[in-house]
Amino acid sequence: MAQEVDVVVVGLGVAGEEVAGRLARAGLSVVGIEDRLVGGECPYWGCVPTKMMIRAGDALAEARRIDGLAGQATVRPDWAPVARRIRDEATDNWDDRVAVDRLVEAGGRFVRGRGRIEAPGRVRVGDQVFTARRGIVLATGTVATAPPIPGLAEVPYWTNREAVEADRLPGSLAVIGGGSIGAEIAQVFARFGATVSVLEAAERLLPVEEPETAELIEAVFRAEDIEVRTAARIAKVRHVGERFELDLGAETLTADRLLVATGRRAALAGLGLAAHGLDETAASVPVDENMRAAEGLWAVGDVTGRGAFTHVAMYQAGIAVRDILGRPGPPADYTALPRVTFTDPEVGAVGLTERQAREAGHNIRVGSTQIPASARGWIHKLGNEGFIKLIEDTDAGFLIGATAAGPAGGEVLGALAVAIHGRVPTPRLAHMIYAYPTFHRAISDALRDLLGDDLS
Repeated sequence: MAQEVDVVVVGLGVAGEEVAGRLARAGLSVVGIEDRLVGGECPYWGCVPTKMMIRAGDALAEARRIDGLAGQATVRPDWAPVARRIRDEATDNWDDRVAVDRLVEAGGRFVRGRGRIEAPGRVRVGDQVFTARRGIVLATGTVATAPPIPGLAEVPYWTNREAVEADRLPGSLAVIGGGSIGAEIAQVFARFGATVSVLEAAERLLPVEEPETAELIEAVFRAEDIEVRTAARIAKVRHVGERFELDLGAETLTADRLLVATGRRAALAGLGLAAHGLDETAASVPVDENMRAAEGLWAVGDVTGRGAFTHVAMYQAGIAVRDILGRPGPPADYTALPRVTFTDPEVGAVGLTERQAREAGHNIRVGSTQIPASARGWIHKLGNEGFIKLIEDTDAGFLIGATAAGPAGGEVLGALAVAIHGRVPTPRLAHMIYAYPTFHRAISDALRDLLGDDLS
């Protein structure tokens, strides 16, 4: 016999957990379903542990810079404390009971298993069936993908999960994929002493960002003895003994470990989306501005294809909750979608790149400045590489894209995200008072470059 509830949430990553908890606290009868760890990728293998790894690597880099700033430093990198801290502090030994307790304390119910939609408003989990009076929320996230390189499927390569779980540092690491995840992990392992090579199929690292970003990160990587190979073509991958062999045609690259960081995809097969007339072979679940995928069905988080970002998942969760509860609120707006690559230097970007803006038909002008040329950059000295780049729609008179790369680039990005989200007139930005000497003050230098004679 089916059990009747108000809402069934299938998938309890950050978005699903947020939706389930908030709806339960609002007084609805909610069932949350998850067959893996509650909380999803972010707290166990994504945002939290990788940023702990990055923090440790950055601390090593800063210690090594002491020689050029304040005398000598003795640095003895040790991977073991990093591995222990990830397990003990970030993941509580991979135990999700705390997350489950949060849902139960909010008034919801938790069911372990894989949910499948049998019909609109009807979900089966094993031998249990739930019918949802208000509807179903799909928040099943994404899984790591691997490119169709011959031999790759037969070798024990790492994804980000195995890299985070590593209790020993490999002597060498080959990274397939030069996007954010690949770049971040590559730099961390290199700073702890591994010999690292990054292979990217595109013409540059971080291919979705500005070309200047790739130039900056590639230069920093090479200075840190990280080998960078762009436009890389891998003919075959083999695992011979304890070593990986990557056939690059003219040569063979060998490494102790192989990390594949080439993207993620929604795992829609088997969820029963056909019951709502949706394609289970699609790359994502299309939703409207209120996160509705069909009548009585909402989707939130990575599964919507709007970017594999925790902040997007939480943003969408709030919109879905309001819509389910019938409360007013603004619809989804991704105009000022921020993204940060937590390398050193840090790369923050929001809105459109210069190329995207031109291809979209905007009339634009561009302004930029180098962080080392700013007062704070000059004071910072070692590790001050970076830039700020602004993209203005000249017809509208406000920014539609920006990049802040450098020390604390993701934090500097906050001011630029507000400017784009709020459509602040560019001259008004130029007449703000920027605190001295800060990294964000370089925004005013980029505005002067952008406005030129129009600055008055």
